Amino acid sequence: MNDNSQTLSCVMIPVGGRQLLLPNVSIAEVVDYASNDPSAGAPDWLAGRLDWRGLDLPVISYDAANGGTLAIPGENRGRIVVLNTISSNRKKLRFMALITQGIPSQVRITEEQIKQLEGENGPADLMRVDVDGEAAWIPNLDYLESLASELPV
Repeated sequence: MNDNSQTLSCVMIPVGGRQLLLPNVSIAEVVDYASNDPSAGAPDWLAGRLDWRGLDLPVISYDAANGGTLAIPGENRGRIVVLNTISSNRKKLRFMALITQGIPSQVRITEEQIKQLEGENGPADLMRVDVDGEAAWIPNLDYLESLASELPV
């Protein structure tokens, strides 16, 4: 029998032309794509706002936050991943949301399956990794939270 104490339950989240890798515990919920358009003068990375469980959450385009362009998913393709926040601003911003370009998938990862890759990262990237031969990016959640916390509530 395998020892599962050394595995981490994660989620691969498709955004733009890449996959993000996050531990399951960072995700509060995955919902169908439904977002209000951002108001005039909103930052380029803000894809809109999501009414989620009575909260008005900023919906972040990871691609735009990383210096790319805002990409809205096609019909029936995208989801919104609601993330738990981790920073000291947690009292002000308990959750934020990311647009996906497909359906996130669960993976279980061991230390042997993952290795850091060299290369240039954008401001929203913490690091690039190889997971069993597939490239993935671990997002810089502190950076994304700092963007979202700048917005008026």
